[in-house]
Amino acid sequence: MAHPAMSGTGTTASDDPLTTAVWRLRSRACWVDAAALLQPSTAAAALQRAALLVERCLYTEQGWAEAEDALRTAEALADGDDERGAAACERGHLAYAATLHGVRDRADEARAALGRAAALIAPGAPGRALLDFRRGLLAENLTGSAQSARAAYRRAHAGATAHADPLLLSFTWRHLAGLALRDGELAEARHGFAESLRIREDLGYLVGTAPALASLAEAEPEPEASRLREEARRLFRLLGGVPTWLAQQLAPPGAGAATA
Repeated sequence: MAHPAMSGTGTTASDDPLTTAVWRLRSRACWVDAAALLQPSTAAAALQRAALLVERCLYTEQGWAEAEDALRTAEALADGDDERGAAACERGHLAYAATLHGVRDRADEARAALGRAAALIAPGAPGRALLDFRRGLLAENLTGSAQSARAAYRRAHAGATAHADPLLLSFTWRHLAGLALRDGELAEARHGFAESLRIREDLGYLVGTAPALASLAEAEPEPEASRLREEARRLFRLLGGVPTWLAQQLAPPGAGAATA
């Protein structure tokens, strides 16, 4: 299963107190509290609030109505191609999340929304890397095209590097590593998973650290694999069972297959 990514703002000393507070709550799986700090009086704030609540849906499988309401507000306030493109990108991601979790099949809506975003967000713009990443998620998890997913993830990786977005890099490293693992490229997979984990630990992205630990465990031999899984279980319990889908991946052997 895949995860969303937003810009990792709030992680440097130069960030304002509000940005830092939102990041700290978000990184600890407190999306509702983080969203409550943002007044949707501007397009930027409305988009950030919607993105937080969409991320909550993907990690908790809850809050769909709240995310839809926030997204409609963001769409109404969007002015200019970049903002309309960002809103379409969030619309596509929410539709993807609903499809992935089996809430409702909205795959066509997801593709159409991300297509609109691609027409609005200029190549090389900061938002393009996130869009490319999310198009990779659709290709990998809804279409089943590893080749298309890899190409999209690589474009996203290059964009995140160019725009110095470490959080997005942690996602592109992880998903490229997952494809490498599927192809039997163990050394490449191990490197990518390790980079993703390192970045998330550096950023203090706690809610994303357990999935990174579990992924790295898939590419490590014993006893290191068991140690990583146990650390992932500890963080998973600390956050109250979030992300919900990780429960399958961390289940004891014989308790069911994972969908990483």
